[in-house]
Amino acid sequence: MMGAARVKRRFSAVVDGPVEEEEVMRLAQSARAEEGPTGSGSPTSSSPVHVLNGKALPLQSNTNNARRQSAIGRPAGGDAEGEIKVRAGEICLDPRNTKGGSEGGRRDGCSSSDQDSLSSPSTTSRRRSRRCNRRPRQRFVGKDGRCNVTFVNMSERGQRYLSDLFTTCVDIRWRWMLVIFTLSFILSWLLFGFAFWLIASVHGDLSIQLTPSSGSSPGSGETGSGGEFDRDKAIEEPCFLQVNSFMAAFLFSLETQTSIGYGFRSVTEECPLAVLAVVLQCIVGCIIDAFIIGAVMAKIAKPKKRNETLVFSDTAVVALRDGKLCMMWRVGNLRKSHLVEAHVRAQLLKPRMTPEGEYLPLDNADINVGFDTGTDRIFLVSPVTIVHEINEESPFFEIDKKALKNDSELEVVVILEGMVEATSMTTQCRSSYLASEILWGHRFEPVLFEKRDGYQVDYSFFHRTYEIPNTPSCSAKELAEQQYSGSSRSSFCYENEVALELASPDEEPGQDQERSSQLTRIPSLEA
Repeated sequence: MMGAARVKRRFSAVVDGPVEEEEVMRLAQSARAEEGPTGSGSPTSSSPVHVLNGKALPLQSNTNNARRQSAIGRPAGGDAEGEIKVRAGEICLDPRNTKGGSEGGRRDGCSSSDQDSLSSPSTTSRRRSRRCNRRPRQRFVGKDGRCNVTFVNMSERGQRYLSDLFTTCVDIRWRWMLVIFTLSFILSWLLFGFAFWLIASVHGDLSIQLTPSSGSSPGSGETGSGGEFDRDKAIEEPCFLQVNSFMAAFLFSLETQTSIGYGFRSVTEECPLAVLAVVLQCIVGCIIDAFIIGAVMAKIAKPKKRNETLVFSDTAVVALRDGKLCMMWRVGNLRKSHLVEAHVRAQLLKPRMTPEGEYLPLDNADINVGFDTGTDRIFLVSPVTIVHEINEESPFFEIDKKALKNDSELEVVVILEGMVEATSMTTQCRSSYLASEILWGHRFEPVLFEKRDGYQVDYSFFHRTYEIPNTPSCSAKELAEQQYSGSSRSSFCYENEVALELASPDEEPGQDQERSSQLTRIPSLEA
């Protein structure tokens, strides 16, 4: 029994789950069989084999461990080397006990089939249930309004994005916008600089050395007709002045497109192709300036940054208002500038199975926040509480407090839209609430307080709620049925009372016609 206790203590400390008694006894018997010949001093011919959950595991004896430890200089111990490592359902041998350290290191892990065979079905199901319970639900819309959606396997994605280049430049990040801004100018300067250098090279401007207009050339003492011809050829006008290298052509291109004009380099009338190239560069430069400046201005004026000053409450609440069960959340504007034509919308996102067997991973159900009555249009000067009445048309009509708490797939997406007063551009602010963020039986604390010289909004109370103890925990459907049954029991029916008074236990069958005629005369008398 000492061997069984030791094996059970060793394996119960590392195995994530109970160890069966039969396997513990089997391991204990193998351990005793191993200790017997070791204590008598007889060598062990082969390593014993233990079985755990139907898996054969070779274990090396203590004598082999002591001999190997003494050879490599490590302290000997029965539990330090050669033991089986069983952690989180995985059973792996120590790579130092296998033959060949490098080979054992490569085979450090265990295969998934071994893990499945070593884990009992009950332990595996418990682990999966715990893992599923701990796993948080992925939001479709984050608290900051960003949608948690990734597009993959899009055909011709680059071509589609380049066809709408302006929108692509507005949507990309600022770092890439600055890269495009810089490359567009540098590449255009290099392109036209190369064109100017090529024109000058073809025309022979790079090999012309200008000489003074008067005097003879060096090495000649006379000015004959041949000397005058050479002088005229030497002073032939080039296409570009002061452009005798590629660097000079690049500087001329930069000065032309940016209209710097230092006054040293210029184009002449000698080459019409050079004049055409300068005109073309001016047109392309204006187009690049208009495109880049327009994209940068549109990116700066995007109303997306306006959403940073539009806030939603961290939680939504469910409570009674005007005798009806309602779901509520708050919206606020942190700026004094108004949001023109502000209105709110809400949707319920939840997977659903249709009667035909089709699975909808994200079914959208509209949540009415007063579209019919016009209460969805809000005057967002101070924080406003958005109210959704839970009635027959609401998706929360049959959901009670317990069902809402246990629903891990529910997500309520709330949307606020309006025009920015400064730029007249439409902005949209989004947020979402999971089931754990919807507090049943709570109300928001007031944030608007009246002062002597006006009203004051304290945003420290914006996210705070307080509990209402007498809030019914049943669903809106059950609450409506209870109210209807209570009102029907206390209701008074005049026709029934008259019929009971006119009825008598000893009346004859012939009097039925007379009683019916009296009942028909009752409405005429009331009229």
